[in-house]
Amino acid sequence: LPQMDLYYAPYVSACRNVLMVAKALGLELNKTVISTRKGEQMSPEFIKINPQHTIPTLVDNGFTLWESRAIAIYLVEKYGKDDSLYPKDPRTQAVINQRLYFDHTNMYGSLAGYYFKIYITGQLGSEEDFKKVQDTFGFLNAFLEGQEYFAGDHLTLADIAILSNVTNFDVLGFDIAQYPNVAKWYANAKKVTPGWEENWESALDLKRSFDEKMKS
Repeated sequence: LPQMDLYYAPYVSACRNVLMVAKALGLELNKTVISTRKGEQMSPEFIKINPQHTIPTLVDNGFTLWESRAIAIYLVEKYGKDDSLYPKDPRTQAVINQRLYFDHTNMYGSLAGYYFKIYITGQLGSEEDFKKVQDTFGFLNAFLEGQEYFAGDHLTLADIAILSNVTNFDVLGFDIAQYPNVAKWYANAKKVTPGWEENWESALDLKRSFDEKMKS
């Protein structure tokens, strides 16, 4: 098995995305926690590894890569026994890419814009920010119309990335049941995605931190 180091924090959804992809591929990662809560990503040692000082960061035998969706694609293309998580068919791949960009901009963007404002201002975002969360889930619901997965007829990188963020919305109290296609997909994704349990436990750590901020 390859020797790969992952610098990560379990409460970060992007890191959990990479962990679930690695699990799906049967890969073992040497994991090092970088606590962004303590500012460890700004240490000179870590900046040498990743000058952008973001997590997750993967080091595979001297090759360094960051951005979770780029890492996920790299792992599948280098170590996948087949291409099922990221099919080589150009159209399927294009849809997965679109979903990954949506996850990065809309999913994480609306999550941070409403819920994570509490870490900056001590309050949740505005009604307008919450409307962006609702719009995002409306889009997800539309993407899933008539299909069980976000791209094609089986689990792909699109589902795993979106799952890592949907889990955050779930633990932070967003009512996913209002979006029936998403709720149905989510129930299935929990069953079929390798590493779901670890993902959920780590999301609960985020919830604890969030709840403490809400009280303070």
